[in-house]
Amino acid sequence: MTISMYAVSIPRFIHTLGQLNAILDKAIAYEQAKKIDPSVLPSARLAPDMLPFTSQVQIACDAAKGVACRLSGVDNPVFEDNEKTLADLRARVDKTLRFLETIKPPQIDGTEDKELTVKVAGNDMKLGGMQFLLGRAIPNFYFHVTTAYDILRHNGLDVGKRDYLGPA
Repeated sequence: MTISMYAVSIPRFIHTLGQLNAILDKAIAYEQAKKIDPSVLPSARLAPDMLPFTSQVQIACDAAKGVACRLSGVDNPVFEDNEKTLADLRARVDKTLRFLETIKPPQIDGTEDKELTVKVAGNDMKLGGMQFLLGRAIPNFYFHVTTAYDILRHNGLDVGKRDYLGPA
């Protein structure tokens, strides 16, 4: 049995971004209940040299839509990085989800050997579609979603593994 490139990417990104939205909903309610200044959580980070929460969400969204575009060949919609609040970030995730829902299996399946050139540490690297998807894109996406989760958890949001994973 083979697993399709589409099945391991787009539906998983949609699911995980949906969970991120649910976590953002909790974060918005937490921010309001605790009367936290709306600039605090978006600018929060785990370490001084890390990107803030806002960047983690932006990069996760860009990573998911970037995979869809690179593999399918469709134009990558440009989303300005101008989000200031948790609600703004939730809207960005929604926009990303709407885009991902337009990508269909025939656009992604069969791209296992598609040659792609990606920037890695500022250098061009040639990768096959499957190598790109499994070795770079998926780990990068989950890194940023996990870091966003960790930042909120570190700042007192009551979330756990079930919030991150959601229903299967």
